[in-house]
Amino acid sequence: MNRINKKMQEDKKLLSLYFTAGYPELNNTVKIIEDLEASGIDMIEIGLPFSDPLADGPTIQNSSTIALKNGMTTNLLFEQLKDIRKTVSIPLIVMGYFNPMLQYGVEAFCKKCAEIGIDGLIMPDLPLAVYQDEYEAIFKKYNLKNIFLITPQTSDERIKQIDEASDAFIYMVSSASVTGSKSGFGDEQTAYFKRIASMQLKNPQIVGFGINNNETFTQATEGAKGAIIGSAFIKHLTENGVNTIKEFVQKIR
Repeated sequence: MNRINKKMQEDKKLLSLYFTAGYPELNNTVKIIEDLEASGIDMIEIGLPFSDPLADGPTIQNSSTIALKNGMTTNLLFEQLKDIRKTVSIPLIVMGYFNPMLQYGVEAFCKKCAEIGIDGLIMPDLPLAVYQDEYEAIFKKYNLKNIFLITPQTSDERIKQIDEASDAFIYMVSSASVTGSKSGFGDEQTAYFKRIASMQLKNPQIVGFGINNNETFTQATEGAKGAIIGSAFIKHLTENGVNTIKEFVQKIR
């Protein structure tokens, strides 16, 4: 069984962390992953930096720019992660944009992920229909879960299509905004969370965007399986360095 599916069966609210590979320093990637697992994180999203990250706000955009300047590439990320399963057992997901994957070669990219022990991919700009028509068989061949995003604007019909095509979890974007742009949840988000919970989807939902402390983590996970924190964690790394990961995690749970 894929590690993500196993994790979803655990009887607790899950905390997932996103960081940009190659930031703050080029060779921080493995240390950050190992320290996150040691701090009790349930799942990690490893951001593959891209020059035009459409869904990301200024904090993650800036980290991507610096990571690229540091010299981070797809090949280098794979090289850094080649022995990661010797020390890390929690689910690892690569989050990025489809262009670098396409440039690398979709099957070659998936094969490399499988060799390393990556469990899933999040490619926000890979449309559902294109994935199903052209790439689903490749993902399944390498036991990689493709994670789709939904937003408050996604129709019930579309959400059901995504739920049917998914076999891990659904990334539930909390608001129609970029990452890191909001703090806390208003009535609109609360109504959206309730709407999704009432649909009784077969896949659990993990909420992302706008989660930065214990209060927002608790709010986001009231009806969902877990939450993802990205911008707040990168901001913490920027201000406090990579030796203070445990302190950040303790503030969330």
